[in-house]
Amino acid sequence: MSNSSSFTVVVGFDGSRDSQAALDWAVEEARQRSGQLHLITAWTKQPMSWYPAVMETAVGGIAVADSPQEDASAIQAKALRSLEEKGVHATGQVVHTHSAAAAILDAAADADLVVVGSRGHGGFIGLHVGSVTTHVVNHAPAPVLVVRPKAS
Repeated sequence: MSNSSSFTVVVGFDGSRDSQAALDWAVEEARQRSGQLHLITAWTKQPMSWYPAVMETAVGGIAVADSPQEDASAIQAKALRSLEEKGVHATGQVVHTHSAAAAILDAAADADLVVVGSRGHGGFIGLHVGSVTTHVVNHAPAPVLVVRPKAS
């Protein structure tokens, strides 16, 4: 729990639909408690990869892929800009790690609440709760709220 007088909400954000739902919930929770909002976006470099990756497209064109760090930074920056436009102050941290769950848990050390989506980009599509969420729920030092997006 946070030692400061402000309620701190940490939210895991990877740009997925579920993490957007978690962010929306975290914003409201922070507003209701006059608290602070802190976004965590984790990235990892795949073994044996180099960036920028240059690939040939199916129609013979050339595409350049951004690095995972650039992607993560862009995803988080876009979310923070969107929040700022709505008058919501939030901080963010882009973390290079082997485990997104570890990055969220590290940030949660001083949090009063951790908010995560039920699943992110990776893993198996049929799972109701992803591995990162499961790990955070089982190891977080603060209460964890798992948010599922509304059915479309």
